[in-house]
Amino acid sequence: MSLPAPLPADAASPRRAIVTGADSGIGRAVAVALAGGGLDVGITYHSDAGGAEETAAEVRSHGVTAHVRQLDLTRLPEAADVIDAFEGDLGGIDVLVNCSGTGSSRRVLDLSYEKWREVLDVDLDGVFLLSQRAARHMIDAGRGGRIITITSVHEHVPRVGAAPYCAAKAGAGALTQVLAMELAEHAITVNSVAPGEISTPMTGQADADPREQRRPGIPLGRTGHAAEVAAAVAFLATPAAGYITGTSVVVDGGLLLMGAQHGTAHDGNDWRSP
Repeated sequence: MSLPAPLPADAASPRRAIVTGADSGIGRAVAVALAGGGLDVGITYHSDAGGAEETAAEVRSHGVTAHVRQLDLTRLPEAADVIDAFEGDLGGIDVLVNCSGTGSSRRVLDLSYEKWREVLDVDLDGVFLLSQRAARHMIDAGRGGRIITITSVHEHVPRVGAAPYCAAKAGAGALTQVLAMELAEHAITVNSVAPGEISTPMTGQADADPREQRRPGIPLGRTGHAAEVAAAVAFLATPAAGYITGTSVVVDGGLLLMGAQHGTAHDGNDWRSP
């Protein structure tokens, strides 16, 4: 193996991105943030076609192109064909943001294998297949690239009732590190962004204002906004982040800092329930 070859002069600024799960929440915020930076965006949705079209309209309001396609990550491996379709739509791929996700809230002894597999398919196997497919296109184009996966603070710490989610996010974090090592010679950086509690439809807070969501156990005292996660993703997609790879950017208001503090703050057993 040799050192990465110099990139063409026009490769410094990414121009085309794919954001999965961009019909709402963090995915929508990421798509809009990238569009604000001048990138054309491919948008995927699972079942909310209307939400995806709303995202596309916001993207286009920035004077860039948006394309929308359905993606069902329980239909593997063929679901990864969406990457090839977007490569044709956009004329190339510079950035992939893996944002599609699902979870569970059952203790292990009550968890079905079918639910376990569903979460692993969407949150881990899908990340592997989409990243692999996108990386091949990036390598063929010779422009380098960015692969960014939205994980979670549960990439780093466990939660009762979330076994498949935690396993998938931890796996996606490790996969990120391996891909960062293997793709570096092609000038492709690979990172994860690990949000804490963000006010989105996935957390049951579709219309919540984070400034009004009181969270005494989080140092910043509130939940996060999807735009705050998107800002981290947008930075990782810029030339300024060209020397950052294999890392997990935690966007959690300081939640992970509270491990030992939380451990001594409980005076009951409520934490044992999902």
